[in-house]
Amino acid sequence: MKEMFQAIDGCEKAGESMVLTLLDGEELGEKALVSGGEMVWRSRKEGFFSHHAQEAVEVMGSGIVQISGRRVFCDTLGESKKLVICGGGHVSMPVIQIGLMLGMEVTVLEDRPKYADNARKAGASFVICQPFEEGLRNVEGSGDTYFVIVTRGHRYDQLCLKMIAEKEHAYIGMIGSRRRVEMVKQKLIEQGGSRQVLEQVYTPIGLDIGAETPAEIGVAIMAEIVSVKNKKKRTYGFSKELIGTVMDTRHVSEKKILVTIVDRKGSAPQGIGVKMLVLPDGNCIGTIGGGCMESEVLKMALLMIREGADKAKLYQVDLTGEEAEDEGMVCGGIVDVLLEPVS
Repeated sequence: MKEMFQAIDGCEKAGESMVLTLLDGEELGEKALVSGGEMVWRSRKEGFFSHHAQEAVEVMGSGIVQISGRRVFCDTLGESKKLVICGGGHVSMPVIQIGLMLGMEVTVLEDRPKYADNARKAGASFVICQPFEEGLRNVEGSGDTYFVIVTRGHRYDQLCLKMIAEKEHAYIGMIGSRRRVEMVKQKLIEQGGSRQVLEQVYTPIGLDIGAETPAEIGVAIMAEIVSVKNKKKRTYGFSKELIGTVMDTRHVSEKKILVTIVDRKGSAPQGIGVKMLVLPDGNCIGTIGGGCMESEVLKMALLMIREGADKAKLYQVDLTGEEAEDEGMVCGGIVDVLLEPVS
Protein backbone atom coordinates (compact mmCIF):
# COMPACT_ATOMS: atom_id res chain seq x y z
CA MET A 1 0.00 0.00 0.00
CA LYS A 2 3.00 2.28 0.40
CA GLU A 3 3.20 2.50 -3.38
CA MET A 4 -0.39 3.73 -3.46
CA PHE A 5 0.40 6.56 -1.04
CA GLN A 6 3.36 7.55 -3.19
CA ALA A 7 1.10 7.60 -6.25
CA ILE A 8 -1.58 9.63 -4.43
CA ASP A 9 1.00 12.12 -3.22
CA GLY A 10 2.09 12.64 -6.80
CA CYS A 11 -1.25 13.01 -8.55
CA GLU A 12 -4.00 14.07 -6.14
CA LYS A 13 -3.82 17.75 -7.11
CA ALA A 14 -3.45 17.14 -10.83
CA GLY A 15 -7.08 16.81 -11.84
CA GLU A 16 -9.68 14.58 -10.25
CA SER A 17 -8.37 11.43 -8.65
CA MET A 18 -10.12 8.52 -6.98
CA VAL A 19 -9.17 5.37 -5.11
CA LEU A 20 -11.29 2.31 -5.88
CA THR A 21 -11.48 -0.53 -3.34
CA LEU A 22 -13.16 -3.90 -3.88
CA LEU A 23 -15.51 -4.66 -0.98
CA ASP A 24 -16.46 -8.30 -1.51
CA GLY A 25 -15.08 -11.74 -2.31
CA GLU A 26 -11.63 -13.14 -1.74
CA GLU A 27 -10.09 -10.00 -3.21
CA LEU A 28 -11.63 -7.73 -0.53
CA GLY A 29 -9.35 -4.71 -0.23
CA GLU A 30 -7.91 -4.85 -3.75
CA LYS A 31 -7.28 -1.27 -4.89
CA ALA A 32 -6.77 0.91 -7.93
CA LEU A 33 -5.94 4.60 -8.30
CA VAL A 34 -7.52 6.54 -11.15
CA SER A 35 -6.33 10.05 -12.01
CA GLY A 36 -7.16 12.24 -14.96
CA GLY A 37 -9.30 9.50 -16.51
CA GLU A 38 -6.52 6.90 -16.42
CA MET A 39 -5.68 4.03 -14.11
CA VAL A 40 -2.25 4.99 -12.77
CA TRP A 41 -1.79 2.29 -10.12
CA ARG A 42 -3.35 -0.99 -8.99
CA SER A 43 -2.52 -3.32 -6.13
CA ARG A 44 -2.71 -6.48 -8.28
CA LYS A 45 -1.34 -6.51 -11.79
CA GLU A 46 -3.73 -9.21 -12.97
CA GLY A 47 -6.53 -8.56 -10.50
CA PHE A 48 -10.12 -7.42 -10.74
CA PHE A 49 -9.35 -3.83 -11.75
CA SER A 50 -6.99 -4.96 -14.51
CA HIS A 51 -9.83 -6.91 -16.11
CA HIS A 52 -12.36 -4.10 -15.63
CA ALA A 53 -10.17 -1.05 -16.21
CA GLN A 54 -12.54 0.72 -18.61
CA GLU A 55 -15.49 0.48 -16.24
CA ALA A 56 -13.27 1.61 -13.37
CA VAL A 57 -12.11 4.83 -15.02
CA GLU A 58 -15.71 5.73 -15.89
CA VAL A 59 -16.92 5.67 -12.27
CA MET A 60 -18.35 8.96 -11.06
CA GLY A 61 -18.86 10.35 -7.55
CA SER A 62 -18.05 8.92 -4.14
CA GLY A 63 -19.56 5.97 -2.32
CA ILE A 64 -20.33 2.36 -3.13
CA VAL A 65 -20.83 1.57 -6.83
CA GLN A 66 -21.24 -1.59 -8.87
CA ILE A 67 -18.60 -2.73 -11.34
CA SER A 68 -19.51 -5.95 -13.15
CA GLY A 69 -21.79 -6.92 -10.29
CA ARG A 70 -19.15 -6.37 -7.60
CA ARG A 71 -19.34 -3.82 -4.77
CA VAL A 72 -16.62 -1.17 -5.07
CA PHE A 73 -15.98 1.83 -2.83
CA CYS A 74 -15.15 4.94 -4.84
CA ASP A 75 -13.17 7.48 -2.83
CA THR A 76 -13.09 10.66 -4.95
CA LEU A 77 -10.21 12.48 -3.37
CA GLY A 78 -10.38 16.02 -2.18
CA GLU A 79 -8.28 17.88 0.32
CA SER A 80 -8.99 19.23 3.76
CA LYS A 81 -11.80 21.76 3.42
CA LYS A 82 -10.67 25.36 3.81
CA LEU A 83 -12.78 28.40 4.60
CA VAL A 84 -11.36 31.83 3.76
CA ILE A 85 -13.26 34.81 5.15
CA CYS A 86 -12.55 38.34 3.94
CA GLY A 87 -13.65 40.61 6.76
CA GLY A 88 -13.69 40.23 10.52
CA GLY A 89 -16.95 41.95 11.43
CA HIS A 90 -19.97 40.69 13.38
CA VAL A 91 -21.16 38.26 10.68
CA SER A 92 -17.73 36.64 10.46
CA MET A 93 -17.75 35.47 14.08
CA PRO A 94 -20.47 32.79 13.74
CA VAL A 95 -19.10 31.82 10.31
CA ILE A 96 -15.70 31.17 11.92
CA GLN A 97 -17.21 29.14 14.75
CA ILE A 98 -19.48 27.01 12.55
CA GLY A 99 -16.66 26.43 10.06
CA LEU A 100 -14.47 25.10 12.87
CA MET A 101 -17.32 22.89 14.12
CA LEU A 102 -17.48 21.37 10.62
CA GLY A 103 -13.77 20.55 10.73
CA MET A 104 -12.66 23.22 8.27
CA GLU A 105 -9.42 25.17 8.39
CA VAL A 106 -10.54 28.78 8.78
CA THR A 107 -8.48 31.75 7.56
CA VAL A 108 -9.64 35.32 8.19
CA LEU A 109 -8.31 38.39 6.38
CA GLU A 110 -8.89 41.70 8.19
CA ASP A 111 -6.89 44.92 7.95
CA ARG A 112 -8.06 46.38 11.28
CA PRO A 113 -6.08 45.04 14.29
CA LYS A 114 -9.06 45.19 16.67
CA TYR A 115 -11.26 43.10 14.40
CA ALA A 116 -8.39 40.74 13.60
CA ASP A 117 -8.09 40.11 17.35
CA ASN A 118 -11.80 39.31 17.47
CA ALA A 119 -11.26 36.67 14.78
CA ARG A 120 -8.44 35.14 16.83
CA LYS A 121 -10.66 35.06 19.91
CA ALA A 122 -13.34 33.31 17.87
CA GLY A 123 -10.82 30.54 17.18
CA ALA A 124 -9.80 31.17 13.54
CA SER A 125 -7.01 28.83 12.43
CA PHE A 126 -5.12 31.70 10.77
CA VAL A 127 -5.63 35.46 10.87
CA ILE A 128 -3.93 37.70 8.31
CA CYS A 129 -3.95 41.31 9.50
CA GLN A 130 -2.86 43.10 6.34
CA PRO A 131 -4.52 45.12 3.57
CA PHE A 132 -6.83 42.73 1.69
CA GLU A 133 -4.86 42.89 -1.54
CA GLU A 134 -1.63 42.02 0.21
CA GLY A 135 -3.21 39.30 2.33
CA LEU A 136 -4.95 37.57 -0.58
CA ARG A 137 -1.65 37.25 -2.44
CA ASN A 138 -0.63 34.81 0.29
CA VAL A 139 -3.80 32.71 0.10
CA GLU A 140 -3.85 29.80 -2.31
CA GLY A 141 -7.07 28.55 -3.82
CA SER A 142 -8.07 24.94 -4.43
CA GLY A 143 -11.03 22.82 -5.42
CA ASP A 144 -11.80 22.52 -1.69
CA THR A 145 -11.46 26.18 -0.69
CA TYR A 146 -14.61 28.17 0.13
CA PHE A 147 -14.35 31.97 -0.02
CA VAL A 148 -16.70 34.26 1.92
CA ILE A 149 -16.57 38.02 1.23
CA VAL A 150 -18.09 40.01 4.10
CA THR A 151 -15.95 43.14 4.26
CA ARG A 152 -17.06 46.51 5.61
CA GLY A 153 -17.34 48.33 2.31
CA HIS A 154 -18.08 48.25 -1.41
CA ARG A 155 -14.52 48.97 -2.55
CA TYR A 156 -13.06 46.20 -0.39
CA ASP A 157 -15.65 43.71 -1.68
CA GLN A 158 -14.70 44.57 -5.24
CA LEU A 159 -10.99 44.21 -4.58
CA CYS A 160 -11.43 40.85 -2.85
CA LEU A 161 -13.78 39.47 -5.51
CA LYS A 162 -11.42 40.48 -8.31
CA MET A 163 -8.51 38.58 -6.77
CA ILE A 164 -10.52 35.57 -5.59
CA ALA A 165 -12.19 35.10 -8.99
CA GLU A 166 -8.74 34.41 -10.43
CA LYS A 167 -8.04 31.63 -7.91
CA GLU A 168 -9.20 28.02 -7.97
CA HIS A 169 -12.18 27.68 -5.65
CA ALA A 170 -15.12 25.53 -4.62
CA TYR A 171 -17.35 28.45 -3.70
CA ILE A 172 -17.41 32.25 -3.68
CA GLY A 173 -20.12 34.03 -1.72
CA MET A 174 -20.48 37.79 -1.26
CA ILE A 175 -22.70 39.74 1.12
CA GLY A 176 -24.73 42.72 -0.04
CA SER A 177 -27.90 43.61 -1.90
CA ARG A 178 -28.47 42.26 -5.40
CA ARG A 179 -28.09 45.74 -6.87
CA ARG A 180 -24.83 46.41 -5.08
CA VAL A 181 -23.36 43.04 -5.98
CA GLU A 182 -24.45 43.26 -9.62
CA MET A 183 -22.71 46.63 -9.88
CA VAL A 184 -19.51 45.12 -8.52
CA LYS A 185 -19.66 42.11 -10.85
CA GLN A 186 -20.45 44.22 -13.92
CA LYS A 187 -17.55 46.56 -13.21
CA LEU A 188 -15.14 43.61 -12.89
CA ILE A 189 -16.41 42.12 -16.15
CA GLU A 190 -15.80 45.47 -17.87
CA GLN A 191 -12.25 45.34 -16.47
CA GLY A 192 -11.65 41.95 -18.07
CA GLY A 193 -12.86 39.61 -15.33
CA SER A 194 -14.31 36.22 -16.29
CA ARG A 195 -18.06 36.56 -16.82
CA GLN A 196 -18.49 32.80 -16.31
CA VAL A 197 -16.81 32.86 -12.89
CA LEU A 198 -18.44 36.07 -11.71
CA GLU A 199 -21.93 34.92 -12.68
CA GLN A 200 -21.46 31.85 -10.47
CA VAL A 201 -20.80 33.92 -7.34
CA TYR A 202 -23.38 33.13 -4.65
CA THR A 203 -25.17 36.34 -3.87
CA PRO A 204 -26.92 37.45 -1.82
CA ILE A 205 -24.77 35.10 0.22
CA GLY A 206 -26.41 32.30 2.21
CA LEU A 207 -29.58 30.25 1.96
CA ASP A 208 -32.83 32.20 2.14
CA ILE A 209 -33.99 31.40 5.67
CA GLY A 210 -35.13 34.90 6.54
CA ALA A 211 -31.93 35.51 8.53
CA GLU A 212 -31.72 38.82 10.37
CA THR A 213 -29.12 38.71 13.14
CA PRO A 214 -25.38 38.11 12.55
CA ALA A 215 -25.72 34.63 14.05
CA GLU A 216 -28.64 33.77 11.75
CA ILE A 217 -26.79 35.14 8.72
CA GLY A 218 -23.77 33.03 9.72
CA VAL A 219 -25.98 29.92 9.84
CA ALA A 220 -27.41 30.75 6.39
CA ILE A 221 -23.93 31.21 4.90
CA MET A 222 -22.57 27.96 6.29
CA ALA A 223 -25.71 26.04 5.33
CA GLU A 224 -25.17 27.16 1.73
CA ILE A 225 -21.53 26.12 1.86
CA VAL A 226 -22.46 22.69 3.25
CA SER A 227 -24.98 22.30 0.43
CA VAL A 228 -22.37 23.17 -2.20
CA LYS A 229 -19.74 20.94 -0.57
CA ASN A 230 -21.99 17.89 -0.38
CA LYS A 231 -23.05 18.19 -4.02
CA LYS A 232 -19.42 17.89 -5.08
CA LYS A 233 -19.21 14.32 -3.72
CA ARG A 234 -15.53 14.67 -2.87
CA THR A 235 -14.16 13.03 0.26
CA TYR A 236 -11.44 14.39 2.50
CA GLY A 237 -8.81 12.28 0.76
CA PHE A 238 -5.64 11.31 2.57
CA SER A 239 -4.25 14.01 4.83
CA LYS A 240 -0.60 15.01 4.59
CA GLU A 241 -0.12 13.83 8.18
CA LEU A 242 -1.57 10.41 7.40
CA ILE A 243 0.54 9.99 4.25
CA GLY A 244 3.63 11.24 6.10
CA THR A 245 3.15 8.71 8.90
CA VAL A 246 2.77 5.81 6.46
CA MET A 247 5.81 6.93 4.45
CA ASP A 248 8.02 7.57 7.51
CA THR A 249 10.91 5.12 7.14
CA ARG A 250 11.46 5.08 10.90
CA HIS A 251 8.20 3.18 11.35
CA VAL A 252 8.03 1.32 8.05
CA SER A 253 8.07 -2.14 9.70
CA GLU A 254 5.21 -1.35 12.11
CA LYS A 255 1.81 -2.75 11.29
CA LYS A 256 -0.87 -0.05 11.13
CA ILE A 257 -4.57 -0.19 10.33
CA LEU A 258 -6.20 2.27 7.96
CA VAL A 259 -9.86 2.78 8.89
CA THR A 260 -12.25 4.26 6.32
CA ILE A 261 -15.99 4.89 6.51
CA VAL A 262 -17.29 3.37 3.25
CA ASP A 263 -21.04 3.53 3.82
CA ARG A 264 -23.57 5.01 6.21
CA LYS A 265 -27.31 4.80 6.61
CA GLY A 266 -29.15 7.30 8.76
CA SER A 267 -27.32 9.64 11.11
CA ALA A 268 -23.63 9.17 11.88
CA PRO A 269 -20.84 11.33 13.36
CA GLN A 270 -18.80 11.51 10.15
CA GLY A 271 -19.27 11.16 6.41
CA ILE A 272 -18.21 8.67 3.77
CA GLY A 273 -14.49 8.63 3.07
CA VAL A 274 -13.39 9.91 6.49
CA LYS A 275 -10.22 8.11 7.58
CA MET A 276 -8.26 7.23 10.69
CA LEU A 277 -4.85 5.57 10.86
CA VAL A 278 -4.45 3.38 13.96
CA LEU A 279 -0.89 2.94 15.25
CA PRO A 280 0.37 -0.05 17.30
CA ASP A 281 0.46 1.99 20.53
CA GLY A 282 -3.21 2.92 20.17
CA ASN A 283 -2.60 6.48 18.99
CA CYS A 284 -4.51 7.60 15.91
CA ILE A 285 -3.98 9.96 13.02
CA GLY A 286 -7.38 11.46 12.26
CA THR A 287 -10.77 10.50 13.64
CA ILE A 288 -13.95 8.81 12.45
CA GLY A 289 -16.13 10.72 14.88
CA GLY A 290 -14.95 9.88 18.36
CA GLY A 291 -17.17 8.46 21.07
CA CYS A 292 -18.23 4.86 21.52
CA MET A 293 -18.25 4.10 17.78
CA GLU A 294 -14.61 5.07 17.36
CA SER A 295 -13.68 3.22 20.54
CA GLU A 296 -15.28 0.03 19.23
CA VAL A 297 -13.50 0.30 15.87
CA LEU A 298 -10.20 1.10 17.60
CA LYS A 299 -10.44 -2.13 19.62
CA MET A 300 -11.01 -4.10 16.43
CA ALA A 301 -8.05 -2.40 14.72
CA LEU A 302 -5.68 -3.08 17.64
CA LEU A 303 -6.78 -6.71 17.69
CA MET A 304 -5.91 -6.97 13.99
CA ILE A 305 -2.46 -5.47 14.71
CA ARG A 306 -1.80 -7.93 17.56
CA GLU A 307 -2.90 -10.89 15.45
CA GLY A 308 -0.74 -9.76 12.53
CA ALA A 309 -3.72 -9.58 10.17
CA ASP A 310 -2.76 -9.17 6.53
CA LYS A 311 -6.23 -9.01 4.98
CA ALA A 312 -8.78 -6.22 5.00
CA LYS A 313 -12.02 -6.53 6.95
CA LEU A 314 -15.42 -4.89 6.71
CA TYR A 315 -16.96 -4.05 10.06
CA GLN A 316 -20.44 -2.69 10.71
CA VAL A 317 -21.30 -0.46 13.66
CA ASP A 318 -25.00 -0.28 14.48
CA LEU A 319 -25.88 3.00 16.17
CA THR A 320 -29.56 2.11 16.48
CA GLY A 321 -31.52 0.17 19.05
CA GLU A 322 -31.46 -0.06 22.82
CA GLU A 323 -28.02 -1.66 23.09
CA ALA A 324 -26.41 1.17 21.11
CA GLU A 325 -28.33 3.72 23.18
CA ASP A 326 -27.09 2.13 26.40
CA GLU A 327 -23.52 2.43 25.09
CA GLY A 328 -24.01 6.10 24.28
CA MET A 329 -24.16 5.61 20.49
CA VAL A 330 -27.29 7.65 19.94
CA CYS A 331 -26.80 8.94 16.38
CA GLY A 332 -29.31 6.44 15.03
CA GLY A 333 -27.50 5.15 11.96
CA ILE A 334 -25.50 2.21 10.64
CA VAL A 335 -21.90 2.70 9.58
CA ASP A 336 -19.79 0.32 7.46
CA VAL A 337 -16.09 0.64 8.15
CA LEU A 338 -13.21 -0.83 6.15
CA LEU A 339 -10.12 -1.80 8.15
CA GLU A 340 -6.97 -2.35 6.06
CA PRO A 341 -3.52 -3.45 7.28
CA VAL A 342 -0.74 -1.05 6.28
CA SER A 343 2.92 -1.93 6.70
